[in-house]
Amino acid sequence: MNFLCDVHISLKLVNHLVSLGYRSMHVNEMPRKWFTADKEICEFADSNNYIVVSKDADFRNSFFINHSPKKLIKISLGNITNEDLIHLFSANIKQINKLASLDTFLVEIEKTGLRVILK
Repeated sequence: MNFLCDVHISLKLVNHLVSLGYRSMHVNEMPRKWFTADKEICEFADSNNYIVVSKDADFRNSFFINHSPKKLIKISLGNITNEDLIHLFSANIKQINKLASLDTFLVEIEKTGLRVILK
């Protein structure tokens, strides 16, 4: 599995995913860093089979309207500590891993748990 974390996602999560054996990068590793437009992030993710991880509702909207990014994990938790976010990913990584082989999906991580939308 490959993860591309948006600008508001901590490098700690990126490093944690790498420690679990997944390819993971932060948008700041892209050529335009935090100035990378959402459309560029989506195009890169879709072309390279990355799952976009973001708190940004614009990605959710783009998933439904533009069908891009094809694979998205939307964090809908408001302010959350990095440790809590890492814990949530660790607790749900098996379920996310099962979805990774699909062509398209949206996972919303909410206080009540995961909500999976297949399209």
